[in-house]
Amino acid sequence: MRILVLANFDLGLYNFRKELLQKLMYMGNEIYISCPYGEKIAFFEEMGCKFIKTDIERRRINPISDLKLITKYFKILNKVKPDKVITYTIKPNIYGGIVCRIKRVPIYVNITGLGTAFNGSKSLEKIAEIMYRNAFRRAKVVFFENEGNRDFLVNKGLVQKDITHCLNGAGVNIREYSLREYPKDGTIHFLFVGRVMREKGVDELFAVAKRFYEEGENAVIDVVGPFEDNYTDIVGELDKHGAIKYHGYQNDVKTFIDNAHCIVLPSWHEGMSNTLLEGGACGRALITSGIHGCMEAVKDGETGYLVKVKDADDLYKKMKQFLALPYDEKCKMSLLSHEFVTEKFNRDKVVSETVEEIMG
Repeated sequence: MRILVLANFDLGLYNFRKELLQKLMYMGNEIYISCPYGEKIAFFEEMGCKFIKTDIERRRINPISDLKLITKYFKILNKVKPDKVITYTIKPNIYGGIVCRIKRVPIYVNITGLGTAFNGSKSLEKIAEIMYRNAFRRAKVVFFENEGNRDFLVNKGLVQKDITHCLNGAGVNIREYSLREYPKDGTIHFLFVGRVMREKGVDELFAVAKRFYEEGENAVIDVVGPFEDNYTDIVGELDKHGAIKYHGYQNDVKTFIDNAHCIVLPSWHEGMSNTLLEGGACGRALITSGIHGCMEAVKDGETGYLVKVKDADDLYKKMKQFLALPYDEKCKMSLLSHEFVTEKFNRDKVVSETVEEIMG
């Protein structure tokens, strides 16, 4: 079959979907990838995929550029004539879904999170509802990364439950993220990996960092990731005083995981947090929000702790609770985290399940 993949970022495809595309190609399918050009495109081309450069404005709605994207998708489908289309992220899902519905091409949609569309203004939510309802009308399968997101859209009448399928996120490659040596006792390192933005819970995390600094706590909060919102001054001030250590964006976070005793992600909403899956697979305890997309990765009190969303006091309490554990208990919690995540979220299982739905 000729399969067209619509995405908004080559790095996301590389980090989380390359095994799926490899398996589809191994089965004899011809794979076309439509997304903006990036450093990982060469990898996919060497793998045998055909690349179609498609610019996408990822972060905001722009009627002119979005109309151009819809027009581009029409041209791509007319040229490629795919047997099936797979989409990832909001704009490819919506605009690709609309075009595929008009062209009557089977589409397999992946909801990797609801994003700000359903966590912002009511007017934006209404627009998103109209677009989702039109985009998913003829979808063959709509994949979700957690049941909370699935139930939310089903209950709103935006997608029929009988065409949905819940996966354990994108899964984690347990060969790339295997059990790593636990750091020695002493100064405890908490690691946050993600975009530095309000919805990732950084306000709550920075509030805890200030309290730790004021108390002289023997702990370090390492922050790895690019700025998405305007936190330059806040982060600079916290870093200058040693309340946090900011490391910016990093291509490979494994060195930081090596130094971490615990991964912290107080996010407000997620599809399925890859940060948690990767940290857990490497054998690190997890402290995260008790929301769908995060809580699935944790056995509360056994492999980490769940915290109330948007609650800096509860986050402080749970991070202090981890600090108070004897070193051997920290090690035990982290080993249990590795065992739980690698068993439940093995990417090989997720890929097989996805292929079965797409090709079955």
